[in-house]
Amino acid sequence: MNRISRWLAGSALALVLASAGGAASAQGVYDDWSTVKAPAPPPLAKITVDPATTALLVLDLAKQTCNAESRPRCVAMLPRVAKMLEFARAKKLTVIYTLGAASKPADIWPEAAMRGDELLFTAGPDKFVNTELDKTLREKGIKTVISIGAAAHGAVLHTSASAAFRGFDVIVPVDLMASDAAYAEQYTAWHLVNAPRLGERIKLTRLDWLN
Repeated sequence: MNRISRWLAGSALALVLASAGGAASAQGVYDDWSTVKAPAPPPLAKITVDPATTALLVLDLAKQTCNAESRPRCVAMLPRVAKMLEFARAKKLTVIYTLGAASKPADIWPEAAMRGDELLFTAGPDKFVNTELDKTLREKGIKTVISIGAAAHGAVLHTSASAAFRGFDVIVPVDLMASDAAYAEQYTAWHLVNAPRLGERIKLTRLDWLN
């Protein structure tokens, strides 16, 4: 094969590869949306907590963010929240509440009501941002946090991820995080244990698997 023939062959191959690459790059999640299949549920773990080094984070369980109109799944979860709080207080876990800027302690549902000695932080979806939550946890010797709350895809996702990135171990009971749709709870559960660095620190469980 002479030099011109080799150049022509190489050019033809380059055109074929470029064409194939263009076809592949035209595809994206919107093109495949209706064919995407949900993965198998992540495994849940039975967990024994250490009361001395574990804190329960009760995230945004106020009537502005947990109500029958916009988030009925959260309202349905409230009896389980009451059981979680009973468990945490009986075990003498550190219990810390958070709220969004539009809420105050009086807006928290009775099933999730604070006690006078429990701390409260006000913040956006990541409760570590512009608060002393990190400092407080470390001063109390906390190594593990349990995240429950009204917005699986909001405060639960972002605060749990932020805790993991800061070196805390994180427990998320999947029956104690709510959203306005089951899909958001599903993808949050998947994300928490599959995203880079999160799976090393985060475990999923359920209320009756905590001990």
